[in-house]
Order: sequence, then C-alpha cells, then structure tokens
Amino acid sequence: MADIKSTRTFWQRPEGRTGALVLALLTGGVILGIYTALPVLVSLFSTGIGLAALLMVLGVILFMVLDPKMRNLIWYFYKKSMRWITSLFVKIDPISVLKTYIDDLKGNVKKMHRQIAQLRGQMHQLQEIIYNNQKSIKANIEEASAARQREKRNVMILKSRKAGRLKESNKRLEEMYNRMEILYRVLRRMYENSEILLEDIKDQVFLKEQERKAILASHTAMKSAMDVVKGDGDKKEMFDRALEAVADDVSQKVGEMEEFMVMSEDFMNSIDIQNGVFEEKGLQLLEKWEQDSDSLLLGSEKEHLLINSGDDETLDLNEPVKKPVREENHKNQYDSFFD
Repeated sequence: MADIKSTRTFWQRPEGRTGALVLALLTGGVILGIYTALPVLVSLFSTGIGLAALLMVLGVILFMVLDPKMRNLIWYFYKKSMRWITSLFVKIDPISVLKTYIDDLKGNVKKMHRQIAQLRGQMHQLQEIIYNNQKSIKANIEEASAARQREKRNVMILKSRKAGRLKESNKRLEEMYNRMEILYRVLRRMYENSEILLEDIKDQVFLKEQERKAILASHTAMKSAMDVVKGDGDKKEMFDRALEAVADDVSQKVGEMEEFMVMSEDFMNSIDIQNGVFEEKGLQLLEKWEQDSDSLLLGSEKEHLLINSGDDETLDLNEPVKKPVREENHKNQYDSFFD
C-alpha cells in the first residue's frame, strides 16, 4: 500500500496528543522516582551486587533504545495503547469519522442547492431591472430627440440627463450581475463536484468497511507485533492510515465548501437590488476567494470559471439544477489512496 502524503503524523492525531501528555507524565514520574530513590541508588553503588544490577538495568535500557527492532516494537505498543486510551473519549475510528462527513456533506449539498435557487432568484430580479432600464433609456433618448426637433431645450436636457443616469445605473447593475454570474457558476460547479464526492465517499466507506472487518478478523496484537519486528509493518495500521488520509482530504473539502457557502451567503445578503448597490465587505470576500490559492473541490476548474465566465456558454437561469450523475467509467478519486 502506497505511502499517503496527506496522512498526519502520530503526534498530529488525537492519540498523539494523548501520547504527548502520557509521555510528559511518565517522564515527570521517572525523574521524581529517581530523585526520591537517590539515597537507595547511592547505597547500591557501594556494593558489587547492587552495581552489577544497576549496570544490567542500564544495559537493558540501552539495548531497547539502540536496537531498531526492539525500538519499533516498543513504539508499536505505545501507539496502540495511546490509541486505545484516546478511543475511550474521542471518535477516532476512520470509518466512523467518514460516516460523520457523509452526513455533513448531505446537509451541505442541500443547503448549497437552496443557495443556488436563492441566487438565481436575485439574478432574475436584476435582469428584469436592467431590461426595464434599457427600455427607459431608449424611450428617454427618443423623447429627447423629439424635443430637440421641436426646439424644447428644457425637455431635451431633462430626458437626456435621465437617460444618462439610467445608463450609469445599468453599468453598476451589470457589474453586479457579472459578479453574481461568477458566483452562480462556481456554486453550481461546487454543487456538482460535491455530489460526486459524496457518492465516491459512500462507495469507499461501504467497500472499505468490509475490507477492514476482514483485516480485523485475522488481526492479533502479537501477529502485528511480529510483523513490525520483521519490518513488514502492521497491515491494519497501514489500512487505517489510508482511511485517515481519505478522511483528512474530505475534511479539507468539507471545510472549503462550508467556508465558501458562508462567504456566498454574506455576499448575497449584502446586495440591495432595488438600489443597485452591494456592501464593500461582501465584494471583498468574493474577490479574496477569487485571488486565493487553488480550490480542492474545483481543482483547475476554478481558474477556468473565473477567466472564461460568460465567454464559453450563455448562462440559462431557467435551466433547473440537476443532480449530477457519475459517468459509467468514472474512477473513484480515492482508489489511489489504497494502491
């Protein structure tokens, strides 16, 4: 099974924090024990038998520290113990964690679908205002032209200025609509990718749960310990590391999804369609996201959506948002984690 780069080290996991605390307590206990027993140790050094016993203990400790196989064996049992202790208080089973993310994703996908519908409604309103303004601009220009022919200067100036104000208003509204269109395209693509992600995770959990049960059925602490001593590695631990890598990746994507939904909701709430304005904070949040690093959920699609928005296809707001269906030859994005 390949080494997964995204897997956290032991110390970065929940059991690692437990291990650090236990190690600190053990170190403190050893120091306190040595300090308390110092008079006894000094007296033992004064006898040949005592000195031999102390040297023997020291030799055993040095052997345990310097011998790679013994060191790996001790490290293995230490990690297993810390994992067991941690599991009493925290959910660390990777399958259970992934099932939690599945529930989170289901809720987020539904919420994102509602956001898309809300944004689409705002864009419809904005389109109608822009269209009505365009009609008013045309009518005012025609009236100004007619007034000019009739040499009614005041009417001509009044209608020309009104047409100019409407043009300026439409310029702001079209800028707002372009921003909303980018947001709409990104939300739709995120929604589609999240649906595929959800299906991939569900498949992985179903399959890997069965595999993990089979591994656990043939797994014993002594057999795993012997494998570690031989340098073969613990198959259960390697399998769980791959599952944890999947969970880490999903966690980051779910986090990105939730962060983007909060940002998009703030942007939509900052829009005043009737007055053709939006708060600077909402625009800054959207611009910050556009300038940030690549998206885990969108990948290279993010740059394409930002650069080519509106150029590659006409956006049809009346088209319903369909639930994406995976292609027949679709390759699960997490299969490589277990190669």
